[in-house]
Amino acid sequence: MSMLTPPGMGGKYRITGDVYPRMRRPHRRRRIVLAATAAVVVLGAAGWGTLQLVDVFSGDAGTKAAAGKQADCKPAPTPTAAPAAALPKPAQITVNVYNATPRSGLAKTTADELAKRGFKVGKIGNAPAAYDKKVPGTGLLLGAPAATKGAFPVLGTQLAGATTKTDTRATADVDLIIGTAFKNLSPKTTADAALVALTKPAPAPTGKC
Repeated sequence: MSMLTPPGMGGKYRITGDVYPRMRRPHRRRRIVLAATAAVVVLGAAGWGTLQLVDVFSGDAGTKAAAGKQADCKPAPTPTAAPAAALPKPAQITVNVYNATPRSGLAKTTADELAKRGFKVGKIGNAPAAYDKKVPGTGLLLGAPAATKGAFPVLGTQLAGATTKTDTRATADVDLIIGTAFKNLSPKTTADAALVALTKPAPAPTGKC
């Protein structure tokens, strides 16, 4: 009888040879692993389905919002130039030049320069008593109310800082009263550029969505 034979069993359950039964681990761990894997798969499938539903509904809402925005957004019209104001040319403006400063000769030299720039020159002399030595700036443009939209803007390009004032005259001529801060007319190139900008049409505003 072999030493491995349990007592009392005789030789019926004798273990012979060199092959022995192996002890296997219980299947509990495998079951736990399989159950965890199955749970992960189920949760992943549920999450993917939820994302699909969200995409469907949000995509539909986004499409409708985009379509509504496109419907409300009208294409911008082709930019067109606004018509320029009908301003007179320098040759159509008669300017009276008056000197309101203590310096002599300013009216004559200023009138000559304006004539070279295409303006018509009217009267030349000292300023009336109401304005003599009472114009603190570079100059004062004086004329009828209609001059505010005609002669004043054009003549104002020739003298930076000049102020304007209207009176009750019925004629179209305007007065340039030289003030105490006057030194010279604006440089011709600067005045010409300002005159071009004044008569250039302004672009019309474009539409926005």
